[in-house]
Amino acid sequence: MAKISKAFLQIKVFIDSDVVISSLLSQTGASNLIVNNADLRSFISNFSHEELNRTVDKLGIDKNKLERILKTRLKIIKIKLDKEKILDRFASYTNDIKDAYIVAGAKAAQAKFLVTFNTKDYKIEKIQQDFGLRVILPGELLQYLRSIY
Repeated sequence: MAKISKAFLQIKVFIDSDVVISSLLSQTGASNLIVNNADLRSFISNFSHEELNRTVDKLGIDKNKLERILKTRLKIIKIKLDKEKILDRFASYTNDIKDAYIVAGAKAAQAKFLVTFNTKDYKIEKIQQDFGLRVILPGELLQYLRSIY
């Protein structure tokens, strides 16, 4: 893929943990292209960071790979609400309440896109309507970027 123009630096994306893990497991594919794209402003939340650390340990992935991505590509957004308040405010946007913190993080980051493999876990139309946030697959984000390039 050609390097994306610096004009796209303003595109903020919130990346679900599954996409980050996929990028750590494979050097090819949409996840890797998105996570390692320096021209996107990519975010995860402090809750996602905790989940990623647990998952990396569980899967036996080199933690240094995750730390490198965090230092160079992903900004961690600190969600100031506790888990109970996140569930109260954001569970209605998901079909799996464990993903409420993902919606909270995407909103806190003021992202344009929430990139995930688990689109079925989100109430996509409600999220779009209330937050102006598009929930999309990694490949769909790449298609979008190519269409405006």
